[in-house]
Amino acid sequence: MATIKKQTYSKKNVPSLLRYEDKHFIDTTKPVWNYSLLNEEDITNFHAGTLYNAYEKFGSHQLEVLNAQGFYFAVWAPNATAVSVIGNFNEWNVLSHPLFVRLDKSGIWEGFIPHIGKGEPYKYHITGFKGVQTDKADPFANYCEKRPKTASVTWEMDHQWKDKAWMRSRKKCNSLQAPWSVYEVHLASWMRPVKDDAESYNPYLQIVERLVPYVKEMSFTHVKLMPVMEHPYDGSWGYQGTGYFAPTSRFGTPEDCMVLIEAFHNAGIGVILDWVPSHFPYDMHGLFMFDGTHTYEYSDMRKGFHPDWNSYIFNYKRGEVKSFLISSARFWFDKFHIDGIRVDAVSSMLKLDYSRKQVGGSLMNLVAMEIWKLLLL
Repeated sequence: MATIKKQTYSKKNVPSLLRYEDKHFIDTTKPVWNYSLLNEEDITNFHAGTLYNAYEKFGSHQLEVLNAQGFYFAVWAPNATAVSVIGNFNEWNVLSHPLFVRLDKSGIWEGFIPHIGKGEPYKYHITGFKGVQTDKADPFANYCEKRPKTASVTWEMDHQWKDKAWMRSRKKCNSLQAPWSVYEVHLASWMRPVKDDAESYNPYLQIVERLVPYVKEMSFTHVKLMPVMEHPYDGSWGYQGTGYFAPTSRFGTPEDCMVLIEAFHNAGIGVILDWVPSHFPYDMHGLFMFDGTHTYEYSDMRKGFHPDWNSYIFNYKRGEVKSFLISSARFWFDKFHIDGIRVDAVSSMLKLDYSRKQVGGSLMNLVAMEIWKLLLL
C-alpha cells in the first residue's frame, strides 16, 4: 500500500493570487476565450514529472470569467496540429470551438468556453500526427457517461465532507502497527440486485445502506475496493481503465462515491482503492494513440504492449506521464479522502521481461522504479 507525500511551496513558488484576466487581455468575441490556469512553474513541473496536482490544472473546470459562467479546458496533445471541444452544446461540430495551443512548446491546448453548463457530455476532437483525426475522452475528467457511451461530462465536484473525526484519528487506525482485517469487494457484482442481469447494479447510495453495515458487523477494519475508476469493459473488473480521475458512473455521481467513502469512515472503516498505473486498454476514446501517435504509451512495442492483457504500457520515461500518474494517485487521497492504494500489476511495471522478451541490458525498468520512489517518499 502506498501513501502520497504533500507538495510544498517555498516563498519563491507560492501560487499567485492574481487571476489570468488580471494580467492578460481576453478576447471575448470568439466562441472560445483565451484563458489559462497554468503558470510557468506548472509547465516546468509537468514536463519534469513533478506536477503532482495536475488535476487542478488540466481537464475541465467550472469558472467565472469576466462575469460569465463556463468551463475552462486544458489537454496535453503534443503531436496535435488542432484540438477542439465537441459535444451536445455545439452539436459535435469539430470546427466551432477550437482550443488555443500554448506558445511555450508545451503541447498543451486550452481555453475557456462561456455559457456551457455542468453535466454536458464532451470530447476533444484532435487532428494529430500525420493528420490523423481522433475523438478522445478527457484524460483528467471527473465524470464520464455511463458505458457504452464514451464521452466525458463537464462536472465540478461539490461535497461537504462530514468525516472529520476519522480524518483526525486515521493515522493511528492506518498505522502498520495497528491490527488490520481487510474486506475486498467488487462493487459491480456484490449483492447484484438481479443476479443474472449484467446491467443490474447497486448505486453508490444503496451500497452505503448494504455494504457499510455488513463490513462493520463482520469486524473488518478496512475495505479494499477493486477499481472504481471509469472503465469501458465490465469483464475487466476495472483493471483496464480510461478514467484515472473519475469514479465510474455505473453507480452514480462522483459525489455519491464520496458519500460511500464518508459512510465507511464514519463507521470506523478505512478505505483502500485498487489503482492501475501499469497498463491501459486500446479503446479508441482512451489514452491509446491519443494524438495520432504514441503519447502515453511506449512507441517501442517491445516495451509498450502487454501480451497477457492485450493492453498498452505507460511510457514511464516521459515526465508528463509521471505527472499524470502521480497526480492520479494523489487525486484520490486529496479529493476522495481514501486511506491507501493497492497498486496492481507491480511486477509487470518493474520487469522488462515480464511475459515478453527482455529489452536492453537490464531486467528492471529503472524509470518505472523512479515512480515508486516518488510515491513512497
